[in-house]
Amino acid sequence: MQETIMSREEIFEKIQEVLDDALGVDEDEVTPGASLTADLGAESIDFLDIVFRLEKTFDFKISQGELFPEGLTDNEEWVTDGKLTDAGLSMLRERMKHVDFDAFGASDRDISKIGDLITVNSLVNFVEIKLAS
Repeated sequence: MQETIMSREEIFEKIQEVLDDALGVDEDEVTPGASLTADLGAESIDFLDIVFRLEKTFDFKISQGELFPEGLTDNEEWVTDGKLTDAGLSMLRERMKHVDFDAFGASDRDISKIGDLITVNSLVNFVEIKLAS
């Protein structure tokens, strides 16, 4: 059976619907660069709903911690004094290829700002990667 490859635009439109349903935001607020937390007001409980809706919409399974980072602060190698270490950043880059960590920079690696890096665009990247595998 031939799988239909979805375009990036089609994936984006479905993600707009998912976030509209999960967060109660207007679709026009869901732009590629919009941060789920800073711009769209997502909280940790919303991430579970988003994962569930993405799984249902795109018909794939998302492992715990695959889409959003988990348990970072439990590991002293990854986080020291509320800041992401080089090892932590390296681990995140490896584990979360869908996120652009360049925005994080070397100067301010405040762990509380990691959620801001999860954008609508990173969700589109994630879905593209999942659908291709």
